[in-house]
Amino acid sequence: MRSSRTAGLLLAAGEGTRLGRPKALVEFAGERLVDRGVRTLEEGGCHPVVVVLGAATVQVRGAVTVRNPGWASGMGSSLRVGLAALPEEAESVVVALIDQPLIGPGAVRALIASKAAGLAVATYGGRRRNPVLITRAHFAGVAGLAVGDVGARPYMKAHPELVTEVPCDEHGDPADIDTPEDLARLEPRA
Repeated sequence: MRSSRTAGLLLAAGEGTRLGRPKALVEFAGERLVDRGVRTLEEGGCHPVVVVLGAATVQVRGAVTVRNPGWASGMGSSLRVGLAALPEEAESVVVALIDQPLIGPGAVRALIASKAAGLAVATYGGRRRNPVLITRAHFAGVAGLAVGDVGARPYMKAHPELVTEVPCDEHGDPADIDTPEDLARLEPRA
């Protein structure tokens, strides 16, 4: 498997309660969301890509999969499991969510190119969204505050001086898929 200084981490453990099935199993424009997320991270320059699974177990080509036994407790536990699974040579990681399929690889490339000293976050219309880049020096701090259904946001809020905002409007749309209506509304835009 290829390796680089920046790994990719796809959080895909949720049950998709409002959607009616785990998002890792959902097809979007002829491709499973999990495969689309891995491809986005890879094409954006992340190697290896680690996928955190939980509610569903799926085979994912081109990625390392890890299972989060505490997936039902929320995104925070998946982020902690994923950060712990990254190879030692990864100096940073781009963290993406499985349910934002309209974000393109350009957003990942822009985060990596930002050369953030600590944290970088994609913005759309001036609002912070995903993906985010975390450098290794901050893995433990981010993991320590990732509790319940939150990821890196509490750490970024506690350390605003470390955060680089990276405009990504030209690289996609951060709309997420939480319901069947969201899926129907977003799929034609793929």
